[in-house]
Amino acid sequence: MARELMKGNEAVAEAAVRAGVEAYFGYPITPQTELLEYMSRRMPELGRAFVQAESELGAINMVYGAACTGKRVMSSSSSPGVSLMLEGISYIAGTEIPMVMVDVMRGGPGLGNIAPAQADYNQMVHGGGHGDYRPIVLAPASVQESVDLTVLAFDLADKYRSVAVVLTDGSLGQMMEPCELPPMQPLKTSFPEWSVTGSEGRERRSLSSINLDPSMQEEMNFRLMRRWQEVEANEVRYKEYFMDDAQFVVTGFGSSGRVALTAVRAARAEGIKVGLIRPITVNPFPIKVYAEIVKKVEGILVVEMNAGQMLEDVLAATKYQTPIEFFARMGGIVPFPDEVLNEIHRMVKGPLTTEGHPRDRWLNRTAHKK
Repeated sequence: MARELMKGNEAVAEAAVRAGVEAYFGYPITPQTELLEYMSRRMPELGRAFVQAESELGAINMVYGAACTGKRVMSSSSSPGVSLMLEGISYIAGTEIPMVMVDVMRGGPGLGNIAPAQADYNQMVHGGGHGDYRPIVLAPASVQESVDLTVLAFDLADKYRSVAVVLTDGSLGQMMEPCELPPMQPLKTSFPEWSVTGSEGRERRSLSSINLDPSMQEEMNFRLMRRWQEVEANEVRYKEYFMDDAQFVVTGFGSSGRVALTAVRAARAEGIKVGLIRPITVNPFPIKVYAEIVKKVEGILVVEMNAGQMLEDVLAATKYQTPIEFFARMGGIVPFPDEVLNEIHRMVKGPLTTEGHPRDRWLNRTAHKK
């Protein structure tokens, strides 16, 4: 199939359409608004449901209702908008129904700015609202991956009756790249036995996140935990580059991983034996991959566009068995490859240590610059 030049947000929207989404509910917020605008035209063209709600709160609760029918539904927003949706996302998780959420991250905290950042990592991977549940979180690093992972998100949401998140950012949402779109999938004609599709000829079904019996609530929590074990066993995804002979490793997700790869290639051209690990599923996190590489490498550099959120997962996976270094740009600033290359040079020259927290060492190194 021929490739098309598309803006990231619009490519994600078209990928969702072709994956069979039947209802989209959202509210404008930069830098994801192009996704909503694209859906406002494309969904009615196909006779599917599009609603620009009165707020993010309204949008996520419309998603909740539509998801109960067993059809494919989604929403999209950016960091502060997603924050408003978290209560509804928790309700959806507690009701054990599938949905897809696209989070096009921007600078924060607070209202922040409209520039790209990765500060929603904890919100999506370790937060996502109150209660015990885990959303599946996919982190693309290109427009093509944004397309592919959007389609995958719908499949995983349906398979595990889960919330699936495509965690992108303002850079990926706004950039234009060639991408190959998937074929148009037929809409669902059969629906799961749990869905509410009208009770004529059968007993009524009820879907709710309210469970006033603590013992039944606990059993539901156990059910979610067992389901998450299946996700961890079957759905971990990541990419490795130049790892066969790597003495040092750089790691980052999404846009920071993409920038880091350019720096790693430059370091390789200088003869430095450095590789890259880029998690694609940041939830479930590829823990075993990091646990294995500590036996082979002299140090790991974590690169992020936040204050070190994935860093904590790398530290937990490696158990401080190898020196970990950290480098970040925050507030909507995308790091340059040369900045990451300088950090690779510093790591290779050493000395490296496992003493103290990598974030503190990085902050102390950069304090004189600010």
